[in-house]
Amino acid sequence: MTVMDAYTPSGPLTVADLELMPDDGRRYELIDGMLFVSPAPGFRHQKMVAQLIVRLESACPDDLHVLPAPFAVRTAKDTEVQPDVLVARDEDLTEKNLPVAPLLAVEILSPSTTLYDLNTKKAAYQRMGVASYWVIDPLDPRLTVFELTESGEYELVADVKGEDAHDAERPFPVRMAPAELLGRLNQSR
Repeated sequence: MTVMDAYTPSGPLTVADLELMPDDGRRYELIDGMLFVSPAPGFRHQKMVAQLIVRLESACPDDLHVLPAPFAVRTAKDTEVQPDVLVARDEDLTEKNLPVAPLLAVEILSPSTTLYDLNTKKAAYQRMGVASYWVIDPLDPRLTVFELTESGEYELVADVKGEDAHDAERPFPVRMAPAELLGRLNQSR
């Protein structure tokens, strides 16, 4: 039985419907009333999340926070996403969620989420006004960086692989090389 077999809504879903979803290790997200369910992430994915948090946190100004999933970004009654890593202003955060767009949203690709992260989620982050969106591939270490232009569209500003580094300015200055995000896995696999 799927989640939707157990719960049949009468119309588009809202964030209130997410409270009814099971606590089963999957990630439940809602974009424009449509439910997206992702399996628990794998080892390389989580290793990259951990390394990314350490690197971002070490460069993060005091008025910003770096947070890993699961932490809800709830910008509308029909939209709640959970970036793998986000950076937000202190004054924007509540104990329960982030009700505005983060300054940075990062997604680490998984085989089951690649198309979702590169299309659906990217479009949702753009509509929300997320200033910087990073996509990281853990299998072939690669960092792709999109930044919001004045016209509200994402522009590709960096696409680096392996040991090559990107010197990000948004949301704060930090140097990032995708292979380094694998930590010890970079040498052992």
